[in-house]
Amino acid sequence: MTVSNTAIHSDPDTRTADDQPPPVAFAFPRHTWKEIAYLLTNLLAALIGFVYVSFTIFLGAGLSVTVIGVPFLALALAGARLIGKSERARARALLGVRVDEPSPLNGGRRDEGVFAWVWASLRDPVAWRTVLYCFIRMPWGVVTFSVMSVGLFVLWPVLPYIARGLANADRAMVRGLLSPSDELERRIAELESDRGVVVDTAAADLRRIERDLHDGAQARLVALAMDLGLAKEKLLEDPDAAAVMVEEAHGEIKIALQELRDLARGIHPAVLTDRGLDAALSSIASRCTAPVKVSVELAERPAAAIEGIAYFTVSELLQNVSKHAQARSAAVDVWQSDDRLLIQVSDDGRGGAQLDGGTGLAGLSERLGAVDGLLVLDSPVGGPTTITVEIPWRARTEAQGR
Repeated sequence: MTVSNTAIHSDPDTRTADDQPPPVAFAFPRHTWKEIAYLLTNLLAALIGFVYVSFTIFLGAGLSVTVIGVPFLALALAGARLIGKSERARARALLGVRVDEPSPLNGGRRDEGVFAWVWASLRDPVAWRTVLYCFIRMPWGVVTFSVMSVGLFVLWPVLPYIARGLANADRAMVRGLLSPSDELERRIAELESDRGVVVDTAAADLRRIERDLHDGAQARLVALAMDLGLAKEKLLEDPDAAAVMVEEAHGEIKIALQELRDLARGIHPAVLTDRGLDAALSSIASRCTAPVKVSVELAERPAAAIEGIAYFTVSELLQNVSKHAQARSAAVDVWQSDDRLLIQVSDDGRGGAQLDGGTGLAGLSERLGAVDGLLVLDSPVGGPTTITVEIPWRARTEAQGR
């Protein structure tokens, strides 16, 4: 079974599966030397951070009664963010501490003006926690440097154990003060990343629609206008030839209308808006190369956006059945479970599908992840294949229903 999440493997010398350092040993292995190096460099790093925040923060606070005071304080806090970033990198390299990077200031938006940026900087919890970290680290840096300096010459046999204890205190400070503030902060960072996927997908869809209009219906309608112009010229001179040209133009109109219908179906099909998921998915199933049984058990219709996601997800999965599965039959089941809309598409084909197997499942999984959805693939070689999709449920409002 494959889930559209990836596991991150780290350096075995710096962390284990549960983010803990390797056991201490009397011999000085690589991770112990890294801890010692971290503790010895604490004093320099703490001194730089303490001097920076002491000078800039207090100066900015003192100048706050002037015009330049508040912007200066905002810039000082932005610099504190950079110190936090460098400290996370140092802890990652030498202590094996993996903490998520905080979300960008003000969501990474740069189009809201200077005043919005200054106000966001002054309220930035990430920067203020870094300031607190820099103040705490100054006395701690003196302690760790002193203990390690003495220990290298006097306490050599037990130095690994001393280094581990001090380094664990450092790990706790990094996780407590330099990691994202809470689950919401981490969620914001994820959504900022997912927003790029949504934007790219929307841009690709717009380019596809533009290309289909230009190469399909638009080109056909231009040719049709020219043919009708020629038929008009021949109407008096050669009525029979004009009638033939009009008949051909009539056929071209039918083709153009069908192309426009297909294009509109790719944007948002009318049957989905008018009759809901059951009828729309049955329409998709009728175009599959294998017989498809559709079952939709919903007490109410979800929001239009959720219906659209479900529709195009099933459409893409059934296209994969037609192209790759070599199936004799397939099934689509849709139901609601608490606050999730669940979709399951299964077939009795040859199986062996993979998220990176060139069937578009990786892209579909990525697009679903951008809306907080999840795709789970179960496709052993020889079949059957079952793909389960979860989408957040949002009920249709009364205005949407009308």
